Amino acid sequence: MAAGGDVGRFGPLLLDIIHDIGGITGFRDNINKKDCIDLGRRISLLCHLFEDFSFLSFSHSSSAGAGAGAGGGSSSSTLCSSLRELLSVLKVSKKLLLSQSANVIDDGSKKIGFEIQSVTWHLERVLGKLPYSDFRVSEEVQEQIELVRAQLRRAVKRYGSLSSKELSETLHNDGRRITSSFQIEESGDNNQDIRATVEIVPSSHSQKGDTKAQILQNLDPMGNLSSSLTLREIDTNKDVNLASRSSGEAKMTDSIAIPDEYRCPISLELMKDPVIVATGQTYERSCIQRWIDCGNKTCPKTQQVLIDLTMTPNYVLRSLIMRFCENNKIDLPMGLVNGRIRRSDGSFHKVTGDMACINSLVHKLSSRSIGDRRSAAIEIRSLSKRSTDNRILIAEAGAIPVLVMLLTSEDVITQENAVTAILNLSIFENNKGLIMFAGAISSIVQVLRMGSMVSRENAAATLFSLSLLDENKITIGASGAIQALVELLQNGSARGKKDALTALFNLCIYQGNKGRAVRAGILVPLMNMLTDSSSSMVDESLTILSLIASHQEGKAAIVKANSIPILIDLIRAGPPRNKENAASILLLLCKKDAENLACIGRLGAVIPLSELTKSGTERAKRKATSLLEHLRKLQKL
Repeated sequence: MAAGGDVGRFGPLLLDIIHDIGGITGFRDNINKKDCIDLGRRISLLCHLFEDFSFLSFSHSSSAGAGAGAGGGSSSSTLCSSLRELLSVLKVSKKLLLSQSANVIDDGSKKIGFEIQSVTWHLERVLGKLPYSDFRVSEEVQEQIELVRAQLRRAVKRYGSLSSKELSETLHNDGRRITSSFQIEESGDNNQDIRATVEIVPSSHSQKGDTKAQILQNLDPMGNLSSSLTLREIDTNKDVNLASRSSGEAKMTDSIAIPDEYRCPISLELMKDPVIVATGQTYERSCIQRWIDCGNKTCPKTQQVLIDLTMTPNYVLRSLIMRFCENNKIDLPMGLVNGRIRRSDGSFHKVTGDMACINSLVHKLSSRSIGDRRSAAIEIRSLSKRSTDNRILIAEAGAIPVLVMLLTSEDVITQENAVTAILNLSIFENNKGLIMFAGAISSIVQVLRMGSMVSRENAAATLFSLSLLDENKITIGASGAIQALVELLQNGSARGKKDALTALFNLCIYQGNKGRAVRAGILVPLMNMLTDSSSSMVDESLTILSLIASHQEGKAAIVKANSIPILIDLIRAGPPRNKENAASILLLLCKKDAENLACIGRLGAVIPLSELTKSGTERAKRKATSLLEHLRKLQKL
């Protein structure tokens, strides 16, 4: 019964704070006013869930007692944990909304906007975790909660949040700590998740045993991108599904007392790549970069203005953190223990391979002889192509930092094999962290700018592979890689352009990189591909345009590039998928923009749009219908 009592105590607390939030009014008249009103209204709708909570908790307590020994206590513990987390989020929401009441001094609308994003996403996530079956609520209440969650999800998409990996962030302001989490979502006119389909295919010079294999499936914003990235090196027959860190390992880390100086002041997590900013404070690189990309120019901890945005690696602290991890048996990104590595389901995979041979090759990579380094790089590349086990063992032998140093080799063959070996190694999830940890990005960007065409192609493919981790999108985007990828997109080989497009697509999923891509001149090659009748990359170009069109700076640049007539022509005469994508981009450009809407009307878009509502794909019909409705409303004004 104790567990049930623990559950029961949350009812009055939750109802009280929900009613308190519902009574907060008089928000300051600034850019955040509507978001504050919406957040308060959505939270108020939750009161129905807890109005009869004493009965619900008693029912849960009884079932828990009856199920003792069969998991009942565990279920009650899970419910308590979920309710405690919800209470915490609501307390943060209350403080945030109170801070925006008219009698409180404004402490910066950008920062408040950042915090509203955080609370909104966190609230939606917590509501999704609640075990509603334990509440025994009516269908009407369940429907109302789903409505609230749907509204929160739409708000998150509108904000264009920043990272799909959960990060619990704490922002300090006048002693107030606001905990928040972020998820990367794509803003736009649809509610689809972003998905990219990536295929690994053998090249003409691959070994006979190399086979085509799909390694990642997510939805792209256009719903149909089949990425053209070809990683020709890899035979994935023997690949196993391995995760960089299991939930059990995460809990083990959480149970260890981590010194405060080892935690990022933003995420409160153990730092992997600590950097020092202009105020002398140290943060996890991806966290502080995300903060800056949100438009903030102050130090989150001290609130001092950052005189410059330079980030200096804190090598001393990184070394101390590594030693701390080793002493406390906290797995570093590799996670190989006694020849075994943990799969994502918690089971272990036995790693086999010729470790003596690999160690010898890694030793040769550091040889003074150019010939030895070259031959070792060739062999490492070949081994890394063959199996996941080899990729694990090569990294375990310490090859990654040495290969990164060889990226700047003046020997073209050594450089080509080094960058390709890193590409192969990056396919194994855990190795991505090790490659980033070795400071590889700046050297990969240098290869992308100045290497041979083969090296530049594989450097672009490597950036794509590394950017599959959301936190890496931030670091890579801030490294100058986008400018180099755009240059490859303009001047590269056919294969290089495809690899550059794929990397740029993945990087532009992160909201902060869209403006960088526009400023790097991405629209010039994209528009050339749309108008070149011999181009085979129209689909890919349209997909990236759809990402950029959801960003205000990108939207303006697309219109300025005289794209609207081209998109209308694609609706008239393009293949079905191009028509669908072009209609979707036009809708993004014309929403809440009467000038652009009038422009497509003057250019004769009504007839091809009307035809598209009859003969297009289901998605194309929806987009065309929506555009025509907007045009009709404009004509009535």
